[in-house]
Amino acid sequence: MKKPVDLTEKQYISQYNVHDFDVPLTTVDMAIFALIDQKLHVLLVQRNDHPFKGEWALPGGFIDLKKDKTINDTAHRKLLEKTGIHSPYLEQVQTIGQAKRDPRAWSVTILYFALIDYFTISSKGIVPSNEQAQWHTLEQAQNLSLAFDHQQLLNLATSRLRSKTRYTALPISLMPEYFTLTELQNSFEIILGYELDKKAFRRRILDAGIIKPTDMNKRSGKRDAQLFCINQLPLDFQFPRAI
Repeated sequence: MKKPVDLTEKQYISQYNVHDFDVPLTTVDMAIFALIDQKLHVLLVQRNDHPFKGEWALPGGFIDLKKDKTINDTAHRKLLEKTGIHSPYLEQVQTIGQAKRDPRAWSVTILYFALIDYFTISSKGIVPSNEQAQWHTLEQAQNLSLAFDHQQLLNLATSRLRSKTRYTALPISLMPEYFTLTELQNSFEIILGYELDKKAFRRRILDAGIIKPTDMNKRSGKRDAQLFCINQLPLDFQFPRAI
């Protein structure tokens, strides 16, 4: 009886066949949020192919083993394909996998959410793709029958967005380059779904030093309102206590 050959790690890896084991379908799906006409919107695409042909879904797609070195690379690539821009904020929400979420095969998806300034994307337009892309209010999207398990994914992303809005400055990523304090407060309130105390909100935002005043004004009602812009906003910024 021959003694098994003791392979080096390099030899073992060179002979290893990834297809010796089942490999699930692996995708990245994204909830892309923007504020449009004082309402929170999410970008949906209408599928061109089976399964769920003709139904609305979150933007996303398969990992490209040649182009993508990391999952984050896939997320940024898909966002650029669907919107034509890079988001200042992109966050991984959750990994979901099961045998029945995709009728084609056992499937895993990594869910992200992105925040973008609609004024920027509307000036550039949506990059053409194989799917029709359209903005829906969050309420409209939540009442649609989305493809796969994308209704569940949308709810997970929305919950994460609202949770983080309570203790971070995420809504600033939805703002144009220059904005008033009232506009910034409105963005927080739209996402959270309730009103905030005006004085307390402004004190917290200004004390945090994350925005700075400009020498420009904007007509608001009967008076001019000072315009602000982002000062310094670290990705890990958090308020001392929840809003």
